[in-house]
Amino acid sequence: MAKVITSLSQLDFSLVDLESMPVPGKVMVVTPGHFDVEYIINPHMKGNIGDVDKEAAFREWAVIKETYRKLGLYVHEVEGAEGYPDMVFCANQSLPNITSDGVKQVVMSVMHAPERKGEVPFIQKVYEDSSYDVVHLDESKFTDFEGMGDAIWHHKKRLIWGGYGYRSSMDVYSHISDTFKTPVIALELVNEKFYHLDTCLCILNEETALIYPKAFSEEGLNLIRAMFPVVIEADKYEAEELFACNATCPDGENVLIQEGCNKVNSALEEVGFIIHEVSTAEYLKSGGSVFCMKMLLW
Repeated sequence: MAKVITSLSQLDFSLVDLESMPVPGKVMVVTPGHFDVEYIINPHMKGNIGDVDKEAAFREWAVIKETYRKLGLYVHEVEGAEGYPDMVFCANQSLPNITSDGVKQVVMSVMHAPERKGEVPFIQKVYEDSSYDVVHLDESKFTDFEGMGDAIWHHKKRLIWGGYGYRSSMDVYSHISDTFKTPVIALELVNEKFYHLDTCLCILNEETALIYPKAFSEEGLNLIRAMFPVVIEADKYEAEELFACNATCPDGENVLIQEGCNKVNSALEEVGFIIHEVSTAEYLKSGGSVFCMKMLLW
């Protein structure tokens, strides 16, 4: 079922109509040896150039990596490349898929910022070594697409949520929908501080999402609320300052989230999630947190 949905009037399916997908059992992380704030490509970076404590950044990264291991995920470490300080945010360079026949595919990103374009070949090598079929976008047609920063799989369902407006263009989703034979619900982002979909939408399980409402248009909010029976809303402070919605829930039960998101954590615990608070204080200086710092793989 290939289609792109942009309004509630176009929504002609529900969760029960969608094909099931397996939960990924592998997580890719990129080592942070070259991580720093060296330029400004989002509002969160302003005032933080050269301000990263690299030892603290490594400790934070190591705790997150070990948490994935404790949850039973296989952790695949990739060496960060010199000259690419944001490569550690490895949700951005690709969008992987597994077909109903078990074929692994990946669409490689076309990074919006020139400073990050060189990251993509390093991540592509990981997929080539892992027997993925690699798909490249025609850059004469599609000039902006930042992988799972903007294109997020619904938990255990063949459905992609696609953000557009800042780092990914709307027109790319028709091609991705056709390539993966997967419907896409496209959401316009309307707040520059939430420049990727993964900064304002966290899909926790099949029926639950965590969002920052003011990052979306009214139409986008209608689509989210139509598909998720349970929608938890973060307030401005926890969403903007602590990146609460950049949490990740790899198994539909355990949530890794920036420490201090007390209101969100209470709401998550109330509906049965297990919270794992971690510090991403150094990465927040670059405009990223937990979700940005990994890629789940089949």
